[in-house]
Amino acid sequence: MKVISKASLDDVLRGMNINDISHATIRQCVNIAQELERISGEKFVHLEFGVPGIKASQFGVDMQKLALDAGIAAVYPPTAGIPEFKWNASAFIKAFVGVDIFPDCVVPTVGSMQGCFNLLMECSQLHPDRTAVIYISPGFPSHYLQAKVLGLEQRTFDIYDNRGEKLGAKLEELMSDGKVCAIVYSNPNNPSWVNLTEGELKTIGELCTKYDVIALEDMAYLCMDFRKDMSKPFQPPFQPTVARYTDNCAIMISASKIFSYAGERVGLVAMSKKLYDREYPELKARYGLAGFGENFVLTFIYVNTSGCSRSAQNAMSEMMEASVSGKYDFVAEMREYARRAHRAKEIFFKHGFSLVYAKDLDQDVSDGFFFTIGYDGMDGSRLLYDLMRCGICAITLTATRSNQQGLRVCVSMLNSDEDFALLDERLGQFADLQKSES
Repeated sequence: MKVISKASLDDVLRGMNINDISHATIRQCVNIAQELERISGEKFVHLEFGVPGIKASQFGVDMQKLALDAGIAAVYPPTAGIPEFKWNASAFIKAFVGVDIFPDCVVPTVGSMQGCFNLLMECSQLHPDRTAVIYISPGFPSHYLQAKVLGLEQRTFDIYDNRGEKLGAKLEELMSDGKVCAIVYSNPNNPSWVNLTEGELKTIGELCTKYDVIALEDMAYLCMDFRKDMSKPFQPPFQPTVARYTDNCAIMISASKIFSYAGERVGLVAMSKKLYDREYPELKARYGLAGFGENFVLTFIYVNTSGCSRSAQNAMSEMMEASVSGKYDFVAEMREYARRAHRAKEIFFKHGFSLVYAKDLDQDVSDGFFFTIGYDGMDGSRLLYDLMRCGICAITLTATRSNQQGLRVCVSMLNSDEDFALLDERLGQFADLQKSES
């Protein structure tokens, strides 16, 4: 491939009204790459889009077909979820997270995105003057956008410098004024792939109880810390969770990555029994219903989508049941991402790159769906700009609210030997570009 000129890239950025590529969203980066592919006639290496790179679970596909053939498309789904979904979700969480969640406290959602959005909306209405949300950064860019859409104050801090004992002090600093309603984080973390330890989650849980803050825990990458074998149902080690340490919590689980079922937009919210049943005067005054859980279902989810696709519920229910019964090892399938990450990292290292988020306390960060890379002191904006010129697309860490400089790499679209060979070739061009322009 011939290196794309600065003039061509600058024209594309101007045409899309992007003044600083470091703040470009995932979708904007996709659009930039697609336009440059059209101009250059060359295929890009796509590392920006966190889409599944593995075939959807056949258990889900077969069950969804059966459900549709049975005629359920003509019937509205119950907003709270079909009974088998709720039962199988409760068992699935017990099997792989190791905590007890009552079936009644599980609600299917249109992906974790809808679950988080509605939880944020409800949490911000529980107490007067509590409309601040803490985000453990870096994080999923769309989570920050949700708070912006809702008009909520965002309080963020970079986990890079706040691991272990430092985490508690930082959270105390942000929570102590009594204006925080919720804290949002993913574990494993998107994009850094660091994993909060049980000790760190205990700290979060205890402070959520102390300051009456609700932890919104995104488990999009459930059991994907591949340094441990979490594939055996009902056997430790389990997925780490704040739910062991506080009742002020809601877990979000999505079918998108763990079952490669992104196209059907199905996930769930699972709440502690105490949170589900807890009554709030503010909710009673506004909606006539006092309970957190009943408002989540009958007010927020109902007016938002009137429930989640019935056939998608059947599919996810079947995938969870197959996982619990041992018929389906979803963790083994997801290990493919660790293999891809290991191979991709070696290619980046070969060309002079390094990991930005490299450690989980005293351990090397796990190989998985994402990792972060930096290059020779370059800031994220310049790094992405030059990689785009060489036919590689990613997103900057700035876009994920990180204080560090570098890029997020997703390995899901590295599907073949040819993809890895192309990555190697393009990174070689990038290294040559740096030499020629220095």
